[in-house]
Parts: sequence; C-alpha cells; structure tokens
Amino acid sequence: MAPAPPLAASFSPAEVQRRLAAGACWVRRGASLYDLTGFVRHHPGGEQLLRARAGQDITADLDGPPHRHSDNARRWLEQYYVGELRVDPQDPMENGAVASAGTQKTDTAIEPQFKVVDWDKDLVDWQKPLLWQVGHLGEKYDEWVHQPVARPIRLFHSDLIEALSKTVWYSVPIIWVPLVLYLSWSYYRTLSQDNIRLFTSFTTDYSVAVPKSMFPGLFVLGMVSWTLVEYLIHRFLFHMKPPSDSHYLIMLHFVMHGQHHKAPFDGSRLVFPPVPASLVIAFFYVFLRLILPEAVAGILFAGGLLGYVFYDMTHYYLHFGSPHKGSYLYNMKAHHVKHHFEYQKSGFGISTKLWDYFFHTLIPEESHPKMQ
Repeated sequence: MAPAPPLAASFSPAEVQRRLAAGACWVRRGASLYDLTGFVRHHPGGEQLLRARAGQDITADLDGPPHRHSDNARRWLEQYYVGELRVDPQDPMENGAVASAGTQKTDTAIEPQFKVVDWDKDLVDWQKPLLWQVGHLGEKYDEWVHQPVARPIRLFHSDLIEALSKTVWYSVPIIWVPLVLYLSWSYYRTLSQDNIRLFTSFTTDYSVAVPKSMFPGLFVLGMVSWTLVEYLIHRFLFHMKPPSDSHYLIMLHFVMHGQHHKAPFDGSRLVFPPVPASLVIAFFYVFLRLILPEAVAGILFAGGLLGYVFYDMTHYYLHFGSPHKGSYLYNMKAHHVKHHFEYQKSGFGISTKLWDYFFHTLIPEESHPKMQ
C-alpha cells in the first residue's frame, strides 16, 4: 500500500501576520498561502504593487482586470506555495478570517487547477546537469521548456565548461565597451585620411567618398542595425522549434535560448557569456570586413557592438529592475514578461518594439489594446 502524501504545513492568521511584520511578502489564494518575498523585485508590475497586496487574497488580481494572468503565471505561483491558512477553534476572529478565505474558492469549471510543484516528478532530474537530459524529451520538450521555473540551471558536468556558460551582468560592459571605444577612435582616424571610398570593388567611376563627417551616421546606423539583428536572431533562431526526433537540435536550442525560457530569473544566464559571445562577435566583424571597406566596416561594427551592450544590459534590467510605472522601461518589462509567460510566438524585441511593429509580431494585447 502506497504511503499517504505528507500533509501540507498550516499557519494561523497570527503566524502569517508575524511574518508580514518581519518584512515577508505572503499572499493567499483562498486558504492557500504563498511566500513571494523572493519574487517581489521580479514582478512585472513592480515591487510595490505586490507588497501592497501582502497578506491579502489575490484571486481577483489573478483574474483581472487589468489583465487575466496566464496559465504559466499561475503555475509559477505554485512554486512559492508554503501551506494552508489554519483555523484556531479558540479564536473567533481567526475563525472569521479562515471562513472568509474558505468561501473564496475558484471555479474548477473555468479555472485551471495547478498542483504544487513536485521537482522529483518532473521530466528531468534537477539534481543533474540538464543539457544531456533535454535531448531525450522529444515531443514533450516544447511544452516543457515554455513552463518557466524559479530556480537556477546547471547545463554541463564539467565545472570549467559550466563556468564558461555563465557570467555576471557587468562583464558585458567591462569587456566590450573598451573595445567599442578603441575601434571607434582607430577607425575615425582612418576615415580622417579622406581616402575611403565605397563600391570601388565594383566600379571606380561611380565610387562614393566617405568623409570623416560620416562617422556619426555610420556609428548610429550600426546601432540601429543591431536592433534588427537582435530581432531576427530572437525570432528565427532562438524561437525555432527543433524537430522532436532530433536529440542534438533540441540540445542546441536549449543551450542557445531554451534554458532562458525555462529559468528566466537565473541571473547568471541573462547576458551572453564572454567566451561564446566573442566567437559570434568575431563572425560579424569578419563578415563586415569582407563586404565593406575596412574603416566603414569597423565603424558599423563598433556601433553594432555598442547596440549589443545596450541590448544585454536592457535585457538584464527587464528581469531584475523595477522601472517606474508608465516609463519606457516599465512598458518594455511588461512586454518582455508577457513574451516569457504567455506569448512566446510574439514580442521578440528586447531593447525596442520597433521591429515588432514593422513585422506585425506585437503582443496581441498591444496590437489591440482594450478600451479603458
């Protein structure tokens, strides 16, 4: 006979209040209690919005308005489940609080029911590196990878390779901004020689001179071009759906981007690690050098590289920052969180929505905003 499942922990209203007084952010859904203390700074609506609901029932907030939270958001909530609100027969005030919680049951006919997360019964063993496991998920991979979890990921058995697959956010500006400055100064000096011309490989009669006054325009063009590259990579490479029968393509997808959708708040995997990034950056530099004069290619590349730095810093901030409500970054944070939790096939822009507008891939709620 199978053993009975362990009973959920229970807490009296007084115990919950003591935790709230100590600074914890506990909320309830009916009689179920959730400790969101570790999540408040990641909340897309801002930390204060969540803290204002500490100790309260959030059932109505999940259902909206202003919006109904997605199935993934509700599944995410279950990772923070800590127990049930307990009745104390000796305290009529506590009895009233629990009775109130118990009357706010969800309608099972319209409300998906999510079980408390059981890591031991997941499709992978979280105690082992994941990369070699995900390739065996087959047709279950796509659904699994788009059900985010609040825990860090280990990819590789090798400690060295694992270390190279992660980084801190500030490594990006420390490593790449000096290179941007060096390339900009170096190629500006080259451009100042006034002997750079475009299209000389095709014709000398109609070649175009590139004076040093073109430097700002070329640099900005490089930055803008990066936003398009960012969009195309995110949409067509990172969000390709690998064939379910291809073990290695599933692994490739997971190491490129799937890991981020599975663990969107793993802070060590939010920006591009320097070693693999250097290979991709070198590819773009060589490509531009092959098709353009050296100085023009170098300036475009420097602008694009700075665009990449802004992109990675923006991406990190959208996950861990708390922008002011109504600001540009607040709207981008909401846009990006919806991409993670609900609309994985739209909302591909990170630093800007420009190309989502252009290619009609805005989040549906943004394409057809509700009347207030």
